[in-house]
Amino acid sequence: MRIRILTIFPSLVAPWFDASLIGRAQRSGLLDLGAIDLRSAASDPHRSVDDSPFGGGPGMVLAPRPVFAAVEASDVPRPLLLLGPGGRRFDQGWAAELAAGPGFSLLCGRYEGVDQRIVDHLVDEEMSLGDFVLSGGESAALVVVEAVGRLVPGVMGNRGSAEEESFSDGLLEYPHYTRPASFRGWEVPEVLRSGDHGRVARWRRAQALARTRDRRPDLWAARGGAAPADAALLAEFGLEGEHTGSR
Repeated sequence: MRIRILTIFPSLVAPWFDASLIGRAQRSGLLDLGAIDLRSAASDPHRSVDDSPFGGGPGMVLAPRPVFAAVEASDVPRPLLLLGPGGRRFDQGWAAELAAGPGFSLLCGRYEGVDQRIVDHLVDEEMSLGDFVLSGGESAALVVVEAVGRLVPGVMGNRGSAEEESFSDGLLEYPHYTRPASFRGWEVPEVLRSGDHGRVARWRRAQALARTRDRRPDLWAARGGAAPADAALLAEFGLEGEHTGSR
């Protein structure tokens, strides 16, 4: 998978490409990551990429000429997505959709915004990480690369890890425990020590349902609440209609 980040600060993102899971995936050839410096396509001696807005107002605007030139000179993989507040909300479903393709590119906004002609005639879609403001799109781009990259087959190694994570089935993930079984008087739930794999799977599903119901009512509503089988599962572990614990 080819992924390119277009930015005026490539030094902010390039070192991250070699780190952790994403770095291993790049070294093994599963991911091809790169940062493209928008200033490299600027034609003036100062390598300017911004200008003052028509109509007046504070701040500067990312200009169309260097952005178009950088994209056209680099043959970036499509879709080309602009990171900005006006875009569709990025979620796990969109991450999976991108992971199933051959690649994509992310354009990092800066300043007061980008020239509207970039939005109208260059990018394929806008993407937003949420209703908050950042100084630029670089940190958001790294979030997207990690969320997508880890779903590319072979990157995580254990396919089951991705399948059981939060949001993979519209649910938050169940709670996790490791040794010791007792820590400062807090015990690991008995079911996880029972050796009964079927019961463990049911408990985990019930916990995921209850956590989602109690902590993310928006996700719960999108699922339409509990199906009859899920309601029975919640009742089996005493989690119907209450805030979930970890018993």
